[in-house]
Amino acid sequence: MSIGVAAVVFDFDGLVLDTEAPVYAAWCATFESYGCAPPTLEEWGAYIGTDSDDRELLQLLVTTASRPVDVDEMHAARRAHRDTLLAAQEVLPGVRAWIEEATAAGIGIAIASSSPDNWVLGHLDRLGLRTHFAHVLCTGNGRRAKPAPDTYVAACAALGVQPHRALAVEDSAHGVTAAKDAGLLCVAVPHSLTESLDLSAADLRLGSLADCSLRDAVARIKPDARTP
Repeated sequence: MSIGVAAVVFDFDGLVLDTEAPVYAAWCATFESYGCAPPTLEEWGAYIGTDSDDRELLQLLVTTASRPVDVDEMHAARRAHRDTLLAAQEVLPGVRAWIEEATAAGIGIAIASSSPDNWVLGHLDRLGLRTHFAHVLCTGNGRRAKPAPDTYVAACAALGVQPHRALAVEDSAHGVTAAKDAGLLCVAVPHSLTESLDLSAADLRLGSLADCSLRDAVARIKPDARTP
């Protein structure tokens, strides 16, 4: 029986693996270690789902720190803290079940991410998930980061599927914008750092991918949303 879509394109950070909370926690700890207030959740929301190169955060830290910042030393300590937190993270609930369901239905699966290739592929290898995705499309090689639609357009092209026949699964406002602008259906699955963001452009919002099956999620999307 058809699932109702021809492909599923997953975001990665915060959707397949909770990288967002460790990254935020490590930055907060860094700010606090220099005697200044960390970014609020509202401020942090602007960075989620796109390609932040940390320059704005670094500038904020340097200008508010109570002591001089050795940038190399700071980044080394922050990344070590981040990586310790990341090592404890597992695949988020429902992700493996949706991958298995899509695979059993014979539909294409890909990832569209604003993060660099080495970040996403490294985590997929650690989690034993890399072979499940036919294509991993990340920012770079002419593809702009979300909220630009480039990674979703590229994922659909790689899968040989028209965007209106594909379902995006996202956790951020930037990601939802990218998916919808590319012409995909979109399910939003926010987490603690994105649940207060405006995700209303998504066709369906779930608390977790474990809340329902892929088939049921597609069935819950209004028919007019599936009209190209």
